[in-house]
Amino acid sequence: MNDNRNYVWDEQISVRPEYPVIERWVADGARVIDLGCGNGALLEFLKTRKHISEFGIELAPSGVAACRQRGLNARAGRIDVALDDVADAAFDVAICNVTLQMVMYPEIVLKEMRRVARHQIIAFPNFAFILNRLDLLLCGRMPRWGLFGYTWFNTGHIHQLSINDFRATIGSLGLTVRAAAYLGKFGILARARPNLFAQTAIMLLHSR
Repeated sequence: MNDNRNYVWDEQISVRPEYPVIERWVADGARVIDLGCGNGALLEFLKTRKHISEFGIELAPSGVAACRQRGLNARAGRIDVALDDVADAAFDVAICNVTLQMVMYPEIVLKEMRRVARHQIIAFPNFAFILNRLDLLLCGRMPRWGLFGYTWFNTGHIHQLSINDFRATIGSLGLTVRAAAYLGKFGILARARPNLFAQTAIMLLHSR
């Protein structure tokens, strides 16, 4: 079983459910930085469909190698530190897709995204999802829905958060939600009561 704390990427491409939503929010030809870009699947998806000018940062050497194998511009490194090699407003869009909950300093990631790009797109699993709540209440264990096939000890999810947590945090950082999408098995309920029924949230942000 792959250990999510020290993930080893392969070159296999898969299209995650967030990708079509993110695509709608990225303009054709945009300059895009993907923080925690993995094996470059999202960057390649956007480059093919939106002809973006791409740059990715990924901690795992295997992910960077997979990106470069595809001809994508990427470097190795942490994303929850000052990105000294990236100038202010160097990009149109900064993306962090289902990675925010896996870094030691998520608030730094958000601040740096605000600094380097006009718009920010963040997707994350909603820990307040109803099945997580029921798992904890009825089974008395770390909710399995929030671990995506991993267990409490080998998950890289070290900062679980809810949609309400995220909205409060970005407000304190001078960011506001411009658009949002909510994914999960509950459909219309997820859109009506996202903090309870959405499994994954995707937010398009901009600075106030």
